[in-house]
Amino acid sequence: MQSLSNRKKVLEQKPMSFWERIYLPAIAKGLSITIKHFFKKIPTIKYPEEIRPYSKNFRGQHSLKRDELGRERCTACGLCALSCPAEAITMTAGERKKGEELLFREEKYAVVYEINMLRCIFCGLCEEACPKEAIYLDGKHVTADYLRKDFIYGKDKLLEPKFDITKLNQQQITN
Repeated sequence: MQSLSNRKKVLEQKPMSFWERIYLPAIAKGLSITIKHFFKKIPTIKYPEEIRPYSKNFRGQHSLKRDELGRERCTACGLCALSCPAEAITMTAGERKKGEELLFREEKYAVVYEINMLRCIFCGLCEEACPKEAIYLDGKHVTADYLRKDFIYGKDKLLEPKFDITKLNQQQITN
């Protein structure tokens, strides 16, 4: 019976020759490829001693950024968690109290911000979705660990260290 689209290709299996049946030419060809690779110099890097350069678009570990005054940029809008296809980001929002103006930019902030690194696929959609440019994938590799609970990164591991802008300005003036 002929197909309607005429795209079907009929394959006929012809009988194997003597050399194909004994399989020696295929084994010889495979061995020759293996021997060629054995004598080639392969570009191996001894990892802990030598670190290879990363490309410009390398997506490393997540980091939560601060603004120029050292306040957290994240306003707990939840767009990063919504855009994450692996559902690796969870957060709890809270209201800023009096006296915390130097810690948080806006009235709402992330009290708890967690990323499950075992679920994360490093796609960068959270970085693209953030309207405040608070999350970036610019860190190093996610380090190995023995316990699963150690791969749930909270704000303590994600938030970049606080810096004093006045000291930075003084260093630039002296240089």
